[in-house]
Amino acid sequence: MKKTEPSEMQLVGPVELTIEAAAADGSEKPALVNVAAYGGGLMTVTGFGPVVLDVEGIESPERVPLLADHENRIDAVLGSGLPVRGDGRLAINGTLSRTSDRARRVIDLHRDGVPLQASVGAEPLETERIAKGRQIVVNGRTIRAEGASFLLVRRSRLKHVAIVPNGADGSTSVNIAAQAASSKEIPDMEFAQWIEAQGFVADDLDDKQTTCLQAAFNAQNRATGSQPAESGEDIAATAVADLRAELSAETARVAAIRKLCGGKHGDIEAKAIGEGWDATRTELEVMRVERPKAPAIHAGGGDNGVVAAEVIEAALCGTLNTPRREKHFSEQTLEAADKKYRRLGLQELIMMAAHAGGYTGRATISRETLPEIFRAAFTPINAAFSTLSLPGIFSNVANKELLAGFMEEDQTWREVSVTRTVSDFKTVTSYRLLDDMEYEELAPDGEIKHGKLSEESYTRQARTYAKMFSLTRTAIINDDLGAFEDLRVRLGAGAARKFNNVFWARYINNSTFFTSGRSNYITGADSALDVDGVGLQKAILAFRKLKSPDGKRLGGIPTILVVPPELQFVAQRLHQSTTVNTGGASTKDTVPNENIHAGKYRPVVVDWLSDSAFTGNSAKAWYLLRSPSILAPVVVSFLDGIQTPTVDMAEADFNTLGVQFRGYHDFGVDFAEWLAGIKSKGEA
Repeated sequence: MKKTEPSEMQLVGPVELTIEAAAADGSEKPALVNVAAYGGGLMTVTGFGPVVLDVEGIESPERVPLLADHENRIDAVLGSGLPVRGDGRLAINGTLSRTSDRARRVIDLHRDGVPLQASVGAEPLETERIAKGRQIVVNGRTIRAEGASFLLVRRSRLKHVAIVPNGADGSTSVNIAAQAASSKEIPDMEFAQWIEAQGFVADDLDDKQTTCLQAAFNAQNRATGSQPAESGEDIAATAVADLRAELSAETARVAAIRKLCGGKHGDIEAKAIGEGWDATRTELEVMRVERPKAPAIHAGGGDNGVVAAEVIEAALCGTLNTPRREKHFSEQTLEAADKKYRRLGLQELIMMAAHAGGYTGRATISRETLPEIFRAAFTPINAAFSTLSLPGIFSNVANKELLAGFMEEDQTWREVSVTRTVSDFKTVTSYRLLDDMEYEELAPDGEIKHGKLSEESYTRQARTYAKMFSLTRTAIINDDLGAFEDLRVRLGAGAARKFNNVFWARYINNSTFFTSGRSNYITGADSALDVDGVGLQKAILAFRKLKSPDGKRLGGIPTILVVPPELQFVAQRLHQSTTVNTGGASTKDTVPNENIHAGKYRPVVVDWLSDSAFTGNSAKAWYLLRSPSILAPVVVSFLDGIQTPTVDMAEADFNTLGVQFRGYHDFGVDFAEWLAGIKSKGEA
């Protein structure tokens, strides 16, 4: 139960009070007064308990009135003073007016050696409860809550300073008493004894409770007069019963808060008790502090700490059954993920990020709570939670899912191409590898001649291919990770399909790359690929006769036989069969039955070669190529050398309460070395 604290405080204590009278007796000049009002330390306060006043947070007018006994009347004004702050202390330097009878009385008492006190009236503006065991630095010193918590008054407004007789404070510490707390005080010993008889402790009661008991006490007393005794006793009994029920509920609330905090979160415990939090709000605050705040999870001890975000990523990949998860994360990370976050769901992850972002509401995602949770989860997080970035986790997991989907698709393009890096999207000019770079015999004069680069070149350029996808509000409320499954099945595989379509569309439309003029193109009925090897032998001969730009034969050997699906089995027989069946016809000629091409030309089957959707497609055309590591007919340019597509979180849409992602792939496909091999039309 939150106490109703008085609106004005009075700092009362045995302070240093110095009054300097005028030089000449009878002078009407004001007398100087110096009050060391507050030393900056801990004070025991009725109604508040231990209190510390932050001197730097005291607001005050330029001059503060000096009053007699806190009486807010004209005839009680003694003078005025200037507030002075320094070294964590508060002092009042002012004057006492000699035109005031009460001021002259104060001066005379001081001359006669009567000890006086000063009481500083202040209005609290901002307070904070400091939990037991916690220490703070305030007023230039370290103050620790030793036996109990204390109230720190961060900001206050200085109202006046009063001069009061010695004895207003019976203890050696400075007390803060509330001017409005007359209902709090229990001067009547009979009433105080009655309270104790009912099982209450007067100092533990707030104003409302004290007033309630006073009314019950008065009603019971009136029963001895004109009011029937039974009626008065009933009123008192009812009031006491109600108050006991109220205190019982309060005790249960405090006990629940202390149990939830478990002695580990004194600041939360003090705030929850002081501000009237219920158990649910306290539990959420403890969850927010405990779970996402830890910057590291130490899976194996020592210095090998595992970053929490990486552990969460590994856990989410585990929930999604991401292929080859062990390739992306260390054994320590996987162990920590399976131990702490096994079967991590979408809602749990979003709630963790929301708590890290300051969310303290209901720990359930629904249509009503999602807007607030969403904003907290995607709000930029302060340094204490920097390892728990929801956009970062989403993007990293999305990229792993995307990579899995991309790599599961056809990678045949790598068999006939070489990859290069570009730094931007500008067109890049590359020169042929085969130029006038042949070594020459060193002349007698020892001069080494320079090689010459051919003017023959080709260009290449990267372009961007992209797609958006969403993690919808419905998926979040349904705790459905299906959107991430779509990353692998649709976006990852979709990126690979787009790449293959672009690559093979370029490769197949090659009528200006493989030409008779370049001698890398053969036609005719004898160019068909068949198990008799006639067409293959024609291509091999053409390959052997290829000449570099200097007019000399290039040399080298072909190793790859690229065919459409229709020629797959012919190519495999030529590569794997060691004998050739020539039939049973009678002949006098010697007929060889050994396959001389066995094991030499590895078949690479490309489904797109005969796809009617591509210009230049054919079910009969085939290719005899070198290893692409030597010369490649096609070059693939990747921006910054990144060969796989990338996914990142585009934005959290606070209007639709969905998460937008973008996937993109930066690459270009261009023809490169026409001396890489031979194309056969496979027909006349």
